[in-house]
Amino acid sequence: MLTERVPALVAAGGAEWEARALRSLEADGIVVVKRCVDLADLLGSASTQTAGVAVVDGELPGLDADAVMRLLRDDVRCVAVGGETEQLLRLGVVHVHPSGEADGLGAAVRAAASHDLVLDPEPEVTGGLEVRGVAGRVVAVHGPAGAPGRTTLAIALAAEHARRGSPAVLLDADPHGGTVAQHLGVLDEVSGLLAAARLVNAGALDAAGFARCRRVVSDHLEVLTGLPRPDRWVEARPGVLDAVLERAAEVGDVVVDTGFSLEDETELGRSLSRNQLTLDAVAAADHVVAVGSAEPPGLARLARTLVELRDLAPVPVTVVVNRMRDSLGWSRRDIVGMVEGYVRPAGVVFVPEDRATTDRALVTGRSVVELGDSPLRQAVAELRALVLPDPPAAAGSGSRVRRPSAGRGRWRCRRP
Repeated sequence: MLTERVPALVAAGGAEWEARALRSLEADGIVVVKRCVDLADLLGSASTQTAGVAVVDGELPGLDADAVMRLLRDDVRCVAVGGETEQLLRLGVVHVHPSGEADGLGAAVRAAASHDLVLDPEPEVTGGLEVRGVAGRVVAVHGPAGAPGRTTLAIALAAEHARRGSPAVLLDADPHGGTVAQHLGVLDEVSGLLAAARLVNAGALDAAGFARCRRVVSDHLEVLTGLPRPDRWVEARPGVLDAVLERAAEVGDVVVDTGFSLEDETELGRSLSRNQLTLDAVAAADHVVAVGSAEPPGLARLARTLVELRDLAPVPVTVVVNRMRDSLGWSRRDIVGMVEGYVRPAGVVFVPEDRATTDRALVTGRSVVELGDSPLRQAVAELRALVLPDPPAAAGSGSRVRRPSAGRGRWRCRRP
């Protein structure tokens, strides 16, 4: 009796087990439709729906929960060879085969092909932000290289705004690998930004789709997590952030944590600019917060950034001088004079050095405003009053529409 032949894709990434595996698969009646060179090639081949199983190296660059989900949506089950078994199974891989054993791989592929795909419905949305009848404001938080504290302050600004009862969306748009999720203790491996980007590319970023991309942090604060790895910036093509910001502004005021560089690499002859996310965020902002640190190198970098922002963003710019301390030997008046030599800021806010509070926020996965009253929190409140002031009572009465319930779930394999 003839055994039914099973079509499969292979993406070994140059792993040493590939030759042995190909012989074993052929002997077991597995037809290798294509040997893919990398993950992008695999995902593209899977979209043709010519195979039902993908055999991948467990350490293939880019293999994550999002990639496995894309395979499942194309009706392709994933079998990994080698790698961390528990981690791969959490990603949605059907089976993990030892890299040193070619025998039995064909049987594993055949078994995977028989697994049914089921759709786990998303739970009914009972909380989260609502779509509003008025558009929210967009604040881009930018800072130069040198770790001036941009992400910490962006999170604190959004959290302080939400703490006062205003709906806020915190968006991580750092193309060099943002850390908003890590700061807040969000361990979801799926990037909210990339999930939204795919919906934009498919013309499907509606209110329900965008709701699925966000994570609830508190009653009035939601976050759209950033890139899981810096090399995935190419997946957020030009124009994506504009569409995402438009959706985000429907549910609240938006605070965007940007990257450190404002250089447009397309001017150097490149087809794409890694910094496009940052440039788009600054261009779309109603207000820009420029963050610099108070020591001499930090102020020098801040001065260069202010010149760049002056040419890029014809919107109000509020300057934040972070980690201000008396031991530096200059006064606030001195620094304000330096800043005003480059731009006319909407305001200058000094944030005191408070390493103990920021360390406690990091290790507990919270914002600094959640840790009780302190000079640091008071400075954040001052910043919020400048860039996201409470609107007049009459202006805040826009009609609200209840956010639609999520209509799609998450694909997984069900074993027979």
